Amino acid sequence: MQQPRDFSLYGAVDLGARQAAAQRRQQATRNAEAGEAGTEAAEPGAEASEYVIEVTEENFNEVALRSRDVPVIIDMWGDTDSSRQLSATLEKLAIEASGAWLLGRIDVYANQPLAAQLFQMLQQQSIPLVLAIVDGQPAALIPGAVPEDQLRQWLTQVLQLAAQAGIGAEPGAAGVEPEALPAHYAEAQEAMQRGDLDTAAGVLEKALADSPADDLAKGMLAQVNLIRRVESYDEEAARRAAAAAPDDVDAQVKVADIELANGQQEEAFNRLLGVIKRTSGDERSKARLRLLDLFEIFGPDDPQVKTARARLTSLLF
Repeated sequence: MQQPRDFSLYGAVDLGARQAAAQRRQQATRNAEAGEAGTEAAEPGAEASEYVIEVTEENFNEVALRSRDVPVIIDMWGDTDSSRQLSATLEKLAIEASGAWLLGRIDVYANQPLAAQLFQMLQQQSIPLVLAIVDGQPAALIPGAVPEDQLRQWLTQVLQLAAQAGIGAEPGAAGVEPEALPAHYAEAQEAMQRGDLDTAAGVLEKALADSPADDLAKGMLAQVNLIRRVESYDEEAARRAAAAAPDDVDAQVKVADIELANGQQEEAFNRLLGVIKRTSGDERSKARLRLLDLFEIFGPDDPQVKTARARLTSLLF
């Protein structure tokens, strides 16, 4: 579980009159475009719930204060496929949890000043981004899209942290199983919290050597390796190289990594599928293996993975 640096969210966001007025104008416009008030507030899921709160600059501090009673999960989402899928899963789990934790949704495009301040404080730059708040403090982060099983594990940890602080119900509410995490999973998470990606990778590689069918470890290792690769890239140079040479597999693979790390799942998959279509031999194999590696992050049941895998099969056979 990635944990941000320590700071208090109480009073962290400027709720000045100018920003509040701008937010009201934005929301009014969105409601008018939707055809009826409240339609946009229902995005990205289809079911409204008392456990799901639309967060703006005006009510952010109020929502953060509710974390004194139960954990608050902040979903910073936008109009991308991976972001919408993650948001829909979070909404489903919030409804299942029946108040064991609350979900606050921030549309980053409609709330740009608020989103910018949170990104800066959390030292993050892209969506989807999920933040857990416990007693007004950031307790854990999920940067990027993750499959539902990993999300449930993460929520279990958040509820455990809250219970240790005397906040909320014990883990075990609907939607989150209170089973103990496997030792290697917890060890890898702790290493990732310290920023020690090499140790996290080593733990997961050993776990997979012992149990090759451990899908959770596979997904975590793929995430760790993605982060390690992207941290070594010069993003601007990689994008220039990819734009200048569409058939340069190394350049295209780097940008696909960057796109996925930025929450652009469909774009990353499509980029690699395009390379596979245009190349052959070792170059095609290199792009195919990277695509398969990225699939591991989301698991076989992810809708985008299913679509991309079907396209990959048609290209290869």
